[in-house]
Amino acid sequence: MGAQNHKQDSVLIEEFARLYYAEVDPEELAARAPLDLKGAAAAHLAFGRKFSAGEARIRAYNPVSGQHGWQSTHTAIEIVSDDMPFLVDSVTMEVNRQGLTLHLLIHPVLRALRDANGELLSISQPGESSEGRLESFMHLEVDRQTDPARLAELEAGIARVLADVRAAVEDWKPMQARMAEIVERLSADRYDEERAFLAWLLEDHFTFLGCRGYDLATVDGEDVLRIVPGSGLGILRERGATVSASFATLPPEARRRARVKELLVLTKANARSTVHRPGQLDYVGIKRFNDKGEVIGETRFLGLYTHTAYSENPMQVPLLRRKLGEVIERAGLLPAGYSGKALASILESYPRDELLQIGAEDLYRHARAILQLGDRQRLRLLVRPDPYARFVSCLIFVPRERYNTELRQRFQRILTEAFNGVSSEFDVDLSAATLGRILMRIRTRPGEMTAQPDLKALEQRLVEAMRRWEDDLHAALVGRHGEERAASLFRVYGHAFPAGYRDEYPVESAVTDIEMIESLAPQPDLGMNLYAPQAEPGILHFKIYRRGSRVPLSDSLPMLERLGVRVFFEHPHKVEPADRSPVRVVDFGVALPSGALPLEQVREHFHEAFLGMFLGTVEADSLNRLVLTAGLDAREIRVLRAYARYLRQGTSTFSLAYVEQALVANPSIAALLVRLFFTRFSKNEGQTEEKLSADISAALDAVQNLDEDRILRSFLAVIQATTRTNYFLNKSYLSFKLDPKGVPGLPEPRPMFEIWVYSPRVEAVHLRGGPVARGGIRWSDRMEDFRTEVLGLMKAQMVKNVVIVPVGAKGGFVLKQPPAGDREALMKEGVACYQTFLRGMLDVTDNRVDGSVVPPRDVVRHDGDDPYLVVAADKGTATFSDI
Repeated sequence: MGAQNHKQDSVLIEEFARLYYAEVDPEELAARAPLDLKGAAAAHLAFGRKFSAGEARIRAYNPVSGQHGWQSTHTAIEIVSDDMPFLVDSVTMEVNRQGLTLHLLIHPVLRALRDANGELLSISQPGESSEGRLESFMHLEVDRQTDPARLAELEAGIARVLADVRAAVEDWKPMQARMAEIVERLSADRYDEERAFLAWLLEDHFTFLGCRGYDLATVDGEDVLRIVPGSGLGILRERGATVSASFATLPPEARRRARVKELLVLTKANARSTVHRPGQLDYVGIKRFNDKGEVIGETRFLGLYTHTAYSENPMQVPLLRRKLGEVIERAGLLPAGYSGKALASILESYPRDELLQIGAEDLYRHARAILQLGDRQRLRLLVRPDPYARFVSCLIFVPRERYNTELRQRFQRILTEAFNGVSSEFDVDLSAATLGRILMRIRTRPGEMTAQPDLKALEQRLVEAMRRWEDDLHAALVGRHGEERAASLFRVYGHAFPAGYRDEYPVESAVTDIEMIESLAPQPDLGMNLYAPQAEPGILHFKIYRRGSRVPLSDSLPMLERLGVRVFFEHPHKVEPADRSPVRVVDFGVALPSGALPLEQVREHFHEAFLGMFLGTVEADSLNRLVLTAGLDAREIRVLRAYARYLRQGTSTFSLAYVEQALVANPSIAALLVRLFFTRFSKNEGQTEEKLSADISAALDAVQNLDEDRILRSFLAVIQATTRTNYFLNKSYLSFKLDPKGVPGLPEPRPMFEIWVYSPRVEAVHLRGGPVARGGIRWSDRMEDFRTEVLGLMKAQMVKNVVIVPVGAKGGFVLKQPPAGDREALMKEGVACYQTFLRGMLDVTDNRVDGSVVPPRDVVRHDGDDPYLVVAADKGTATFSDI
């Protein structure tokens, strides 16, 4: 006998599982283990083995294989109930209301045959047999909940919903019958449209969920609505209350509306629907009058207008057709004319919930406003307060392309704040070509609605909330460049800036960036902007603009550090102008060093120095800090750099970095040294060299560090020992002619003449033992001490030429940026640097023309005529003679 029962159970489980999963997506089933599928079906069947009609069984649990025969990462909900309308919609609504995500829903309706005790005997598809009752087996899987109290709350919520569904379904016909009785009692002559409207509701235009009768009475001078005992149906079945709680919470002026002699009250209820679909319940109140025409009570119906009610032409709906007719007649427009047709379209498409509740006067005002709006791309706000002070309906028209979820949420926040709301709901219609429509209902606490705000000001707040960054950019471009130029720029840059940029920068910055991008030259394709934003005191921004690839951070950061700024952040952005190459914009947050001069004084020098380092025409060393602290530009700093390199080769026992540090630590003296150089060699300088030398000496007396004092005095001496320079020829290299006798610390023997040539690519020196001297030019590889090498060669040459004329001379140069690996490229660079060396010497050497000595152009001389310069080949330059 036991084996037979087990076999029957197995057959029942197999059949139940087949029917259970019949309508489930095969992909969903394939993603689950067969044992879990069979176990879940068996568990639900076991849960529903015993069931009595008129009740609902609900279980929420976390399935475990050992206990339940299957497992899941989610919480499972099993429901067994009589089959009824609205079950699936209502249960899923409750799950959503509790903030849970629904991961799986199975809801077969099966025909179950049970014995007198409710024990399940057999199961079949609804159409296979007429025996038994139709039952709903619902299986839901939601976000996992481990708290037993939370599981109990979930079960209780679903139980309440199922009770409401059962009450509404069981009392459906009695509620319809009650409305039909009211229709029969109403006078056809006096309430023709009202009767027609109620009859229209009965024609599948209203889902009846609750009904109750109320008597209007006065207690202690206050109106109250007393529940008529035994009158409750559906979700309004009697539950112990004696008066209408919702009516009692209304403010006095709203309660007085109960005495108004209007038959129908069409509005929204305070409560949200728990059955069928979410949203506030629709309220249809039908007042009762005594023989004197005074209001003595009402019959209240709660429910939901059906889809048919929303889709039907309002000109065919009783009450609405009368209201719309009044508006059209008052407008006085020709029905066949453009405006007349437009008005009819506005009224027919007006939100149906609002159309049912709004008065003819407000509807006329709103319809006229919408008609005047037309297809203009602008925002319009239309407001209708609930007569019972429970909510405010806000109709917002926005350009269709502007609508998105973020904008709608902004509108909700603004309107909820403006009307002191506690919650809101919305409906969006984007079916029109140009304008989208948002209906927002802002619900307030009963009796706490604030005075209506300034609607024009509120509308303007919405306009500001709707404004996109691009709109502000266009306005800013117009303000800076006028409409015509702004339109041209906006076509290119209106949508060029990425979201991260738009979030970070105001449009004023974008306008400046556009101007910088527009000013980019093909070569160099790098723009810069150092500026101080008003909103960030103490922080400067340095922006780099480059077409195509960006400047790598590993390159740009050292350059900025060499300029003496502290870098706090780097924000890179890719700007993509229409039909143009993308532009990289990199924004650095920087702080100037202590003692920096005002930004407006050093800004252009900063740009110039950074660009020079980027192009390789300025060496990236710490002397560039003098841009900010001494106010020197890159070319002026190059003078100090050239002298520093010379002193390092000829006299200094200090490292080059230490020499640079001495100059950076004394920016005012560095600036005076440059000024002395200009005074000595500029034809237009007004200040005397003696006065500047005295000022420098006085400043040096105040230097506390002895090493710095020695270094700075050597700069003073070498400038004073310089007899010629090509600085004012504005070339890419710099050459000095010096009198070595005036340079302290030079090793012996001292040549009679010395020329030093400097550039970022090459450093070179030429030493002559007398006015008439000759010797070769060597390509040296002794970067650190090539002058020592050349001096030794000159000395040897002088010994060799001791009994002849000319005396000895020697020159040498080193490559500072030798190409790696490629011999041909190395030779090419060597030739170029050799040529630079020769040009540098010729720039400061006199010429002979027709027997007369002609000084170099734009060169101030502090020595006599010196037209003799003979060079020859030496190590590394033997093949350069024909260059």
